Amino acid sequence: MAEEKDILQEEDRTSDNTPETETDAGEAVTGEETAGAAKEEKENTEEETAQETSKESRKEKKKREKADKKQDALKEKIEELEDRVKRQMAEFDNFRKRSEKEKTMMFETGAKSVIEKILPVVDNFERGLASVPEEQKADGFAQGMEMIYKQLMTELEKMEVKPIPAVGEEFNPDFHNAVMQVESEEYESGVIAQELQKGYTYRDGVVRHSMVAVVS
Repeated sequence: MAEEKDILQEEDRTSDNTPETETDAGEAVTGEETAGAAKEEKENTEEETAQETSKESRKEKKKREKADKKQDALKEKIEELEDRVKRQMAEFDNFRKRSEKEKTMMFETGAKSVIEKILPVVDNFERGLASVPEEQKADGFAQGMEMIYKQLMTELEKMEVKPIPAVGEEFNPDFHNAVMQVESEEYESGVIAQELQKGYTYRDGVVRHSMVAVVS
């Protein structure tokens, strides 16, 4: 009987220990599952964060690209407007220069036309003064003519109208018009010996060629 009692007590102890072992194993499994779930959740969270970050980066990139395109278009428009303004300024400058040149040419043409009409008056003054006898040059009339002639020549000189040198100069077809040839002991061949009509220049151009006699 004592042995049976000992056996029963042993079985009771064994029976009491078995549930505890199963409980500990269950708790271990539950802890592993919780850790795995937490890890998986963390990985999912990180993946979602990465996806959101990537999505935001793409949005920012698209936004920058759109801003860059807009800036490039604006820059191109500004360059186009600047080029158009430069072209218009160049055209206006060319127009201004052309207008000034045409105005100068018209003035030159008008001035030459007036001068050509005045020169015969100068010729008549010179002929009239040359015809005054020596004894009458002191008279008031002759003195008045001389003063008017000098005043006229002074005004012409102010306008840059100058007589062309002739007698003693070598013949130059750009300034002289030879109407006859003469013999001369004083001048060499090709030199102007006599001036038949004065020639004049206006600035850099010839208004009237000198009519001259050239030594043959």
